Amino acid sequence: MEPIKIPITDVLDLHTFQPKEISSLLDDYLSECVKAGIPSVRIIHGKGQGILKKRVQGVLKTHPLVESFRDAPPEAGGWGATIVQLRSRLSE
Repeated sequence: MEPIKIPITDVLDLHTFQPKEISSLLDDYLSECVKAGIPSVRIIHGKGQGILKKRVQGVLKTHPLVESFRDAPPEAGGWGATIVQLRSRLSE
């Protein structure tokens, strides 16, 4: 069976993923965004108890493709989403 190609956009909703998948998923997603020339992304992790947000931001803190990140503004999900500014390439 052929894998299904899903277009990369600047929004990633994590609601359908398991916490153990987050690290590798974010790595793949951020790499593809940089390849596609997407300068910033919004990662929706939800509000809940903040466990998924902590996991996401823990990955972002050390990821070589991440320039910076912050909570989304209220109209884009507030503390239930994170806005990530990406480096244009790994070598910067």
